[in-house]
Amino acid sequence: MGEDDDKYTKDGTVDHHGNPADKTKTGTWKACPFILGNECCERLAYYGMSTNLVLYFKNRLNQHSATASNNVSNWSGTCYITPLIGAFIADSYLGRYWTIAIFSIIYVFGMTLLTLSASVPGLKPTCSGKEDCHATVTQTAVCFLALYLIALGTGGIKPCVSSYGADQFDDSDENEKKHKSSFFNWFYFSINVGALIASSLLVWIQDNVGWGWGFGIPAVTMAIAVVSFFSGTRLYRNQKPGGSALTRMCQVVVASIRKYRVEVPADKSVVLYETADAESAIIGSRKLERTKDFKFFDKAAVEVPTDDIKVPANPWRLCTVTQVEELKAIIRLLPIWATGIVFATVYGQMGTLFVLQGNTMDIHVGPSNFEIPPASLSIFDTLSVLFWVPVYDRIIVPVARKFTGHKNGLTQLQRMGIGLIISIFAMVSAAILELERLKTVRKHNYYTLEHIPMSIFWQVPQYFLIGCAEVFTFIGQLEFFYEQAPDATRSLCSALSLTTVALGNYLSTLLVTIVTKVSTRHGKLGWIPDNLNYGRVDYFFWLLAVLSVLNLGVFLLIAKWYTYKKPLGTLR
Repeated sequence: MGEDDDKYTKDGTVDHHGNPADKTKTGTWKACPFILGNECCERLAYYGMSTNLVLYFKNRLNQHSATASNNVSNWSGTCYITPLIGAFIADSYLGRYWTIAIFSIIYVFGMTLLTLSASVPGLKPTCSGKEDCHATVTQTAVCFLALYLIALGTGGIKPCVSSYGADQFDDSDENEKKHKSSFFNWFYFSINVGALIASSLLVWIQDNVGWGWGFGIPAVTMAIAVVSFFSGTRLYRNQKPGGSALTRMCQVVVASIRKYRVEVPADKSVVLYETADAESAIIGSRKLERTKDFKFFDKAAVEVPTDDIKVPANPWRLCTVTQVEELKAIIRLLPIWATGIVFATVYGQMGTLFVLQGNTMDIHVGPSNFEIPPASLSIFDTLSVLFWVPVYDRIIVPVARKFTGHKNGLTQLQRMGIGLIISIFAMVSAAILELERLKTVRKHNYYTLEHIPMSIFWQVPQYFLIGCAEVFTFIGQLEFFYEQAPDATRSLCSALSLTTVALGNYLSTLLVTIVTKVSTRHGKLGWIPDNLNYGRVDYFFWLLAVLSVLNLGVFLLIAKWYTYKKPLGTLR
């Protein structure tokens, strides 16, 4: 009997029939290729469609530079807000498998409609030349409907797929547990393989072959992603949905308010309410040790005569310590989360102002005058990530470990802080380049020249620096939110970390709007006109550099204050 029990996982996962997952037939690396294939294809589709989107808006939908930039920022931001919807549905109702499956199909519908809007006569804009295009209100509406269907689709995939991959490894099995961190390395690698192909080949196709093919190939790729995911169904291990974390948090708030007059015992020997079992009452979560901060919420776990305790207790009146600490852990994450917004604003410039800046420079290479699409320069961000991930893992971590004594070399917060510093230098690099570009324009009177004789490859340093910052801050942030999130809210916290990108895009839109309104007063062209040769985009980059410095200062203060969570017991 004991040997037979060892065949099955002990972390609550089940197979596609709903039975306890058999270790010999499900999970581990047997299941992961299908998940990694899905992620690689989905990211190829996303970046293949989004990397050059600002130029599609400007050249095909005939939008002004600032409008196109804002529309891309708003859409991209929405793509990172919708994961909150996907995470809630996955945690509360459908589980990760069905959430990924259903939202992937929505994604394919969106990609198909976008392809039709760029290729079918009547739906695509009318063009009399390469860049002399006009789109009707209906054509623009169809395009944006497709884009926001894609935003909804990606919202069900982003917060679930990395966690779903981690579900394939049993935490109670030491041998499987060792492979979990390796999975995350390959997961991030697969993202960048997709991004690499998108920012090189697909962007070139969009600029030189046509937007119908440029959007059609990502649509086919996304269909392949769906097929890849469903192909591994029999091999997957699935976590049962454990209920709504938002409901549990609301219960703590309501119970605390109801007991606002109750005093929390100062004597630590007085135990607040918790289940008697070794396991937590929350499915998929270990018990959490009581912490000192946010004491008001401890009132929810104080037993009073009016609670009329039954088994189980009414959670709207009496909550366990673990449930209270779950809310506290989320609250502690929020200040760190907020400091990621400015970084995401800097990161978002690769898809907007960096592309517009590159579009004014010399895009020709070699004696054949091969033209490089400005959006393709983001390939250097991807190459930077692919370079710095192994350098960080194989060189920086062992060297740092000798000095710090920390098992990971740097703590997650130290890693994020270094990334914030590097992002400042990325903005300084972009500002200096734009300053030099404008000097060349003024010196030689290149104001009306479409591409000034200054190589677009001067943009490489700013892309490379952002890629380096991304390895430190974004990966550090993902790891930090995964480790510090309560066990049963990891999908939600994964989605929460993604919202920094959304709010970063929205902040970029707000800054562009304010800057445009202020700088165009009294008939001036402003910082970001349609012809950047008359503008001062360098001022905008300097503004972001200053905001990044201020953000770094706030981050250092918050990091010094942060209290790490303290799990107890075992998973249910």
